[in-house]
Amino acid sequence: MTAPTPAVADPGAECPVGQTDCSVWDDEPGAPGNPGTPGGPGGGDGDGGGPAKCQWNGKPVDCYDEEAGWFNNSDGCYYKLSEPQRPASPGKQWYTRTCINPGGGLGSAQEVELDAPPPGFGAPPDPEELAFRALASIDLLKPHIWVAPRKSQGPGLVGLPVWLWASPGPNYFGEISASASERGLTVRITAKVNQAVWNMGDGETVTCKVPGTPYSTTGPFAGQKSPDCGYDNGYRKAGTYRISVTNHWVVEWEGGNESGTIPVTRTSDSAQIQINELQVVTR
Repeated sequence: MTAPTPAVADPGAECPVGQTDCSVWDDEPGAPGNPGTPGGPGGGDGDGGGPAKCQWNGKPVDCYDEEAGWFNNSDGCYYKLSEPQRPASPGKQWYTRTCINPGGGLGSAQEVELDAPPPGFGAPPDPEELAFRALASIDLLKPHIWVAPRKSQGPGLVGLPVWLWASPGPNYFGEISASASERGLTVRITAKVNQAVWNMGDGETVTCKVPGTPYSTTGPFAGQKSPDCGYDNGYRKAGTYRISVTNHWVVEWEGGNESGTIPVTRTSDSAQIQINELQVVTR
């Protein structure tokens, strides 16, 4: 299915109703966030490391294949009981073996006679593996950010509050849910941002629990501190600073009488802010 063309919204505006992923204009435009791919646990813009229970030649593979059966890590082949079973030696059974080709993909199936199931045969679905599969099915997007004062509207002043806000919506901040199933086991995940850590560019950080409130010169908090996410005491020195935010997602999963969490981070592009000295006029 072809995705609809993203709508363009004014700074601070929310996406249209029913649409959680839209492009937004800003003074410091950045590339739209892309859906993440599995990466290292806790790493920037990573989905956390998958369990990788089964792998071959250093690459993860499915531990179970509907057609080929269960994977054996020791030889790089899938096994399933042959059907129908033909006469076998005492204490042995016939298995259909399908091995991974050196160049990738599965080779042709062959029947082998074994006196015991190969390693990994008959293993139930791994709930954690299903949790990562569910995670791969959703888009946790990196946030777009805005600040006030804005570069286009002139510099801010030392010691005055700075407002911070970022993209709202499920794919940017949560909550978003998904599930994955295999052989009768279903694992459900719920993902939401636990905290948003703003890097203010001067060695300081601001931690927020919400996306923040867009600044408005006619709003009830105009000229005051942000009600929920801001650098309240402002910058100590004049200068040009680059601001970014890292959203720390917590993905909770549950299924198969097990549960756990997967940490995920998404970091925005940066926005620039100019701070000038506060001039005092004396007579």
